[in-house]
Amino acid sequence: GSPITTEERRLRDKKHLNDITAARLPPLHHSPAKLLSIEESIAIQIQQKGAYEEMQAKLAAQKLAERLNIKMLKFEPEGNASMQYREVRDED
Repeated sequence: GSPITTEERRLRDKKHLNDITAARLPPLHHSPAKLLSIEESIAIQIQQKGAYEEMQAKLAAQKLAERLNIKMLKFEPEGNASMQYREVRDED
């Protein structure tokens, strides 16, 4: 037949897809990709590497503490526990 424009072809294909499936593409939540300069890319990579190394250090410290069975407890030298060992004396 007659040649159809790309817009008409797109609308025809879309109508056909609507007839055979209810699946839809998810909405785009993020902005499309953009080009970065080399300096921006390096700065982002250095920042991500630092955050990754910090997270790895925290995880390693946590695993080591679990392995050594170290528990961090609250220390109160002037709290209730220290009062139990003091003797009460009358000054009279």
